[in-house]
Order: sequence, then structure tokens, then C-alpha cells
Amino acid sequence: MVNSRNQSGLGGGIFFIGLIAAGLYFTFASVQGDFGLFNRVRIDAEAEALRAERDRLAEELGVLRNKTRRLSDDYLDLDLLDEQARSVLGLVRGNEVVLR
Repeated sequence: MVNSRNQSGLGGGIFFIGLIAAGLYFTFASVQGDFGLFNRVRIDAEAEALRAERDRLAEELGVLRNKTRRLSDDYLDLDLLDEQARSVLGLVRGNEVVLR
């Protein structure tokens, strides 16, 4: 009778040690794991940086679409055409003096 009572106390101790170990493991995994808090903070920061880059690229795309429209056959902006010819091709008029 005494022997069975000691076994149940030992089994209960092992059970509680197992519960504590499982609790520590899951706590560690929730903080440090692949889906943990630290990884979540890193992912949120990366997402914010990507959103900022997306907004910057969308603005740049709008500027390029505007220039493309202004250089199209339907709507030709002569000032923009002159500016692009000077900057890209290095063209100058015959009556202009170029200083380098």
C-alpha cells in the first residue's frame, strides 16, 4: 500500500514537471519562433518599408505616364520634347553657346 502511494506522488511530480516544460517551450516558441512576437515585429517593419517603396514607385510611375502622354502623337508638348532632346541626346541649337 505504501509503495503504490509513493508511485502516484512520483508520477504527479513528473506530470507537473512535464507541464512546466511544455509551458516553457510554448512560451519560448511564441516569443522566438517562426511565428513569434520578434518575427512579427520584423515583418511589420519590412511591410511598412515595402509600402513606402510602393508609394514612391507609384508616384514615379505617374510622372512617367504624364511624360509619355505629353510626348505622344496625340498630345505633343514641344517644351518637353526640346528638354528631352537636350538632356538625352545632347542637342543644342545653332545659335547657342555651350559652356563646359
